[in-house]
This record gives sequence, C-alpha cells and structure tokens, in this order.
Amino acid sequence: MDVRNAQAFVAVAEELHFGRAAQRLHIAQPPLSRLIRQLEADLGAPLFERNTRKVELTTHGEALLEPARELIMLSQRMREIAKQSELGETGRISLGFGEAAANQIVGELARRVRQNHPGITLDLVNSQFWHTGIEKLIDGRLDLLIGRWDLLPAEVDSFVIGYDDELITLPDNHPLATRESIAPAELAAEPWVVLQGGNSQLPNRINRLAQAGGFVPRIVQVAPDSSTVLLLVAAGIGISLSLSSIRDNLPTRGVVFKPLNPGNDPVPVRMIWRRVDRSPVLNKVLNITKGLF
Repeated sequence: MDVRNAQAFVAVAEELHFGRAAQRLHIAQPPLSRLIRQLEADLGAPLFERNTRKVELTTHGEALLEPARELIMLSQRMREIAKQSELGETGRISLGFGEAAANQIVGELARRVRQNHPGITLDLVNSQFWHTGIEKLIDGRLDLLIGRWDLLPAEVDSFVIGYDDELITLPDNHPLATRESIAPAELAAEPWVVLQGGNSQLPNRINRLAQAGGFVPRIVQVAPDSSTVLLLVAAGIGISLSLSSIRDNLPTRGVVFKPLNPGNDPVPVRMIWRRVDRSPVLNKVLNITKGLF
C-alpha cells in the first residue's frame, strides 16, 4: 500500500461513502472505485462490504485502517523534514576542535545552536592533532574544525573567531618568573618543551622566536598536548611557548605565563570548513558562530 492508496482507503473508510470520499480527494468516483478494487486485489482481501445502500469496513479493512493513517502521517512528516532540511532547520554537523583551550568557544556555540535551532544536532569531536583534523575535514568525516594554522589548504574556507597572545611558560621558581616581560635573547640557554609537529602553529612560532633572539632552541622533550606541556614545565623539564587561551582554560599550577618584549602578532583562531560545502545546515551554524564574536 503506497501513500496514494492509503489516502483513498482512509477517505472511504471514514466517509463510508464513495461519492463523499471522491469529493474529499478531489477526484471522480469511478477512478476512486477502481483504485480501491485494485488495492483489494493487491492485498488479496476485501476491505469494504458495499451494496446500493451502504458501505462498511470488513475485518481486514478495520485491521488496516490505523496502519494506513500512520503511513499518511509518516509521509507528511517526511515532507516536513525534507523542507526543514532544505531550509537548514534540521540535520547534523560534526565539529572538531583541538584541545581544552577551545572548550569555552565550543560550549557556547553548542548552547546557541540548541537554543536557536533545536532540529540541528551538533556532534562534537575532539581532534587532538589539528593537521589530522584537516584531513578529516577534507574527506568529509568532519564538517567544521576550530584551530590555529599558519597555512591552510586551498580546499577550505575560514574566518577568524578570536585571537591568542603568545606567552612564555616557565616553572614558578624560574629566575625569570618574577619578570614583567621577557626578551627573546634571554631565552637562548633554556631547554624547551614543545608540542608534536603539526599539532598547532606553536612549533613554527618557536623557530621565529629563536631567530629573533639569535639562538637555536634546545628541545629536550616533545609533548602530545598542551596539558602535558604544562605538567612538564611545572616539573622543571624546560620552558615552552604557550597561548593566552591555554592560560585561561587549563590548570596552571606550578607555572607562570610571561609576555614577550617585543611581542609578536596575536595568533588567530579560525573556524574552517570545506569550500565546496553548500549545506544550509552548515550555513546556519556558521552564522551562529559569526554572531558570537
């Protein structure tokens, strides 16, 4: 039984009169009668007892009435869902983000999406390594990604959602810990703890800092994420280049953050997506994101 047959069957079952049912469906009575006879033939059972005086449902017809109504309601619901999807009011978006430093941004975005567009599901994916996050974005495993990059592939579009200041992270008992700011040349003899290559802009910016200070950084340990970097710095393993968002969002016991003098340009935080993606649901989420900043 398809939706058209279900509509014809329900109309006759509720009116118990072929003429009134035909008027309700805006068709002539003979085509309606043929449609019901064909439906009965397809089902292999009579749906109506009919004579010149009245029309009544058979036992088979009574059993099929509610399923037919449900089929019609489901068809109407599917049309509504399709329309909402076309308008960007329903759908799923997967959002990747780098680490805890982005938690505040992601949390506020998720709240706004749920508040303004409850039909949109925002799937949050912690993409610890931002370079692999870009791979997932390009191949379609992610729809959006938040992170910091000096260079982006041609396949993606982006806009800036915030800025981070570069800071030097030191153990709180370090000789430079009481300084208001630190010159790059003062870091020449320091051991460094760095993030894994490709994880963010910071490895590249450490090299720029070293060039400004006239030294080659002595890297003593590589860490998988910023939380581990802070633990290693607090343990006195070395110093690190960090960001204001890391200072503001991660536990910082045992470490201090100091600005550079002269300082570098702030680090942009970007939302990126596939350039070819024209999804109306994606556009809704992008518009909400732009409204946050």
